[in-house]
Amino acid sequence: MNYKKHLKDCLSFWLDNSIDYENGGIFTSLDMDGNIYGREKSVWFQGRALWTFSKAYNVIDQNPEYLKAAKTIYEFLPKCTDIDGRMFFTVTEDGREIQKRRYYFSETFAAIGCAEYYKATGEEAVLADAEKFFTVAYECFTGIRKNVPKTNPENCNMKALSPVMIMLSTAQTMRSIRNEERYAQIAEECLNEILHGGFLTEKALMESVSADGKFVDAPSGRVVNPGHSMEAAWFLMMEGIITKNQAAVDAGKRIIDITWPLGWDEKHGGIIAFTDVCGKPPVQLEWDMKLWWPQCETMIALSMAYMLFKEDKYKKMLKKIEEYCSTYFLDHDNGEWYGYLHYDNTVSTTLKGNIFKGPFHIPRMYMIMSIMEEYGEIGRYV
Repeated sequence: MNYKKHLKDCLSFWLDNSIDYENGGIFTSLDMDGNIYGREKSVWFQGRALWTFSKAYNVIDQNPEYLKAAKTIYEFLPKCTDIDGRMFFTVTEDGREIQKRRYYFSETFAAIGCAEYYKATGEEAVLADAEKFFTVAYECFTGIRKNVPKTNPENCNMKALSPVMIMLSTAQTMRSIRNEERYAQIAEECLNEILHGGFLTEKALMESVSADGKFVDAPSGRVVNPGHSMEAAWFLMMEGIITKNQAAVDAGKRIIDITWPLGWDEKHGGIIAFTDVCGKPPVQLEWDMKLWWPQCETMIALSMAYMLFKEDKYKKMLKKIEEYCSTYFLDHDNGEWYGYLHYDNTVSTTLKGNIFKGPFHIPRMYMIMSIMEEYGEIGRYV
């Protein structure tokens, strides 16, 4: 797979169809041909797309169109931010609030977007925004800023993997622009929580456990999200590479080894969306669907494992999923990937983007893979 060419094609699809040079920001509700079918804007993707175009400019190709798009998105961020410093979840095309959620992922994505844009521009105001968004996200993460809990903690006191792994990745990005002890400490805390907080078991990396790190024998406690597991695996390996922590690298390898059998569909191919670690019926109706992003995270994890350990099994697994994605996800005629396939790999919907799918997981995978392929290591990406 020619990762660099596919990256250029993918980013061109979004540059040609989604950047709103009138109001600012980016649309992500694009159909198969790139036509806009919905004009509300995902705030997640203002930060994510800002990161993507800035990162591509910084490490792949200093294309002025990438920087132009990034500038337009960056200047839209204030409209996506409430007076309390928290960000919205969706806004109108001109930046008025539609929905605000308890989750603080909008802030983490804005932080990494501003951080990477700062690398491209050197503008101190952009750095200040990165630090501002990170601080808000971290205050939510630690509970300094109170959010209404998703469940009643007196009756169901559980903790989730996804906030920890996203905070790890966000701290890694912040540390790359300002190597402060604060970011290194936060990254280490998140690393330790993933490794020792009860999520990593002999059978799987669990999506949720009790607040004190115990397995919960309930549908919500038995869930494994193979895409998250593979993503966490390469986050850990990346942290191990950066900090020369072999235990983190080895843990990432172990997560890949226990996740692949749970996630890979031996009959039809592809990584499924969810499974139950005990083999009981998954409660998610989309459990056996194939979504775009778990395939991307699995490809990164396998490629990184092969780079680090040189075991042929990872190369063989990578080839299987590459061929699978090229056959079923990649739209060779119109560009980009379909996002959602049924269990048998028929296309569920022909959309190329929505409030959750846009220019992030796929171009991030293409960037990482092209760098590892060209340089044989990952340092340029960091």
